[in-house]
Amino acid sequence: MRANLKNRLEQQQQNIDLSPLLDVVFILLIFFIVTTVFVKETGVEVDKPQAISTAKLERNIIMLAITNQGEVIYDGSNIGVAGVRNTVAHLLKNRAQPVVIQADKLVPTELLVQVLDESKLAGAASVSIATIP
Repeated sequence: MRANLKNRLEQQQQNIDLSPLLDVVFILLIFFIVTTVFVKETGVEVDKPQAISTAKLERNIIMLAITNQGEVIYDGSNIGVAGVRNTVAHLLKNRAQPVVIQADKLVPTELLVQVLDESKLAGAASVSIATIP
C-alpha cells in the first residue's frame, strides 16, 4: 500500500500544469502589441546632411522624404511636390502633427523650399528638416 501511495505522489509531482503560464505569456504579448507605437517611415534611404544643433522629435510625425532624383516620397509612394499640400492637409485633419522632411544632401535648395512651402500652406504649424548629429 505504501509503494502504491509513493508512486502516485511521484506522478503528481512530475506533472506541472503549464496552462496558467501560457495564459500569462499571451496576456503579456497582447499588452505589448497594443501599447507599441508604430513609426511610419518614408520607405526610401536618404543620405541626410549633418548638423550640430539636432533635437529629437516626438513619434507621431508626418515624415516626407526627398530623394536625390527629386522625388517626394510619403509612406513609400511618390507624391511629388504637387501632392504634398493635399497629403499633409489630409493627415492634419484629425490632429496637429509636426512635419519632418528627410532631404538628401544633393537635393537642390529650390525643391526643399517648395516642399517646405507646400507643407506650411497645408496647415502644418511645425516643419523640420531631418539631419544626422
